[in-house]
Amino acid sequence: MTTMHDKPLRLGVFGLFGAGNSGNDGSLEAVLRHLRTTRPDAAVDAMCGGPEIVTTRHGIPATRLNWYGGEYRTASRASAIAAKALGKLIDVFRTAAWVRRHDAVIVPGTGVLETTLPLRPWGFPYSLFLLCLTGRLFGTRVALVSVGAGTIGNRSTRVLTRWSTRLAVYRSYRDAQSREAMRAMGVNTARDEVYADLVFALPTPSASEPARTRGRVCVGVMDFHGSNDERAVAEEIHRRYLDGATRFVRALVEEGRPVRLLTGDELDRPVAAAIADAVDSPLVTVSPAASLAALMEETAAADTVVATRYHNLVCALKVGTPTLALSYSAKSEALMAGMGMGAYCHSARDIDADRLLEQFRELEKRAAELRRPLAERSEAVARRVRHQFDALAAALYPAATHAHPTRETS
Repeated sequence: MTTMHDKPLRLGVFGLFGAGNSGNDGSLEAVLRHLRTTRPDAAVDAMCGGPEIVTTRHGIPATRLNWYGGEYRTASRASAIAAKALGKLIDVFRTAAWVRRHDAVIVPGTGVLETTLPLRPWGFPYSLFLLCLTGRLFGTRVALVSVGAGTIGNRSTRVLTRWSTRLAVYRSYRDAQSREAMRAMGVNTARDEVYADLVFALPTPSASEPARTRGRVCVGVMDFHGSNDERAVAEEIHRRYLDGATRFVRALVEEGRPVRLLTGDELDRPVAAAIADAVDSPLVTVSPAASLAALMEETAAADTVVATRYHNLVCALKVGTPTLALSYSAKSEALMAGMGMGAYCHSARDIDADRLLEQFRELEKRAAELRRPLAERSEAVARRVRHQFDALAAALYPAATHAHPTRETS
């Protein structure tokens, strides 16, 4: 006779995966690797932005996050606005039906509790609230794992985010300032731990010294328009960013340096193309890398990295390459400081190409001495992230933890 305890764990993963952002997809991969190693008998599926891609890439069933296919496109026509509104109602029942099929749901990493980029309250914040609310209603444990958070100006987004966080049964953050931001918003964070970004738990590609392309600089670019609270000046911010990044790349090329442009989201590719066209040199190439594994290989082959997107920085630091951050939020500065690179940050909102070149040259002078400490810090951070999975298991499926002791490997 089969008892409730004989049934396999039913685990869900929830987020904007398969939608073209390599950082989001890398966070999902880190959790799936953990589950396959420690809970191989669990039935795992996803509710996500790009279900077809997730199923093809990871071999798990996946459900679309939103009923309305144009959820993240601006709606101007009455029919589109009506479809979005209808979708919000339908998603209540869709989310509830999906959640109640699971013992636990994991939201793996990413900045799900922040608005450092433009974000509408009835987009992902609403979806996350539905997840956490229906989890409480149906007894499904919801975990926010190594997530990023920040101060939120918009009142509706703030309310939805605060309640989502309160309703989750497990919370951990990728940096201390994320935990402090949630505490300041009225969430009791006394039992919440700080670990690091989940991507640090992914395997580091082996890169031998001869594989490095001598003199190459990887420059990670971004479709940057400021934060959610800067919508009124978004185009001006973008123009300044593009102009500053182009000036910097041109200066490197004039010194004879090969430059490899990196992206972290499909939205970044037009930016990389615009910079390459403006500089117009065979020394400038655009990387086709669309995964974090490929980005790590690119950054490992470079002498130095200058990057904007958070997970471009994580990739470079993880493989031990001296890195300079074009920082668009405090999370980048916290990451750099934690890796001993706090002196090498430059504002993405106001790129001063001359000053950036000075910082870059200072970084290059110290590059040789920085590589070993970076690699050591990266491994220490990775161990801490992997240790988190034991705490996560105890919180989400305590009955199964004893029966299936952790067998996590690096």
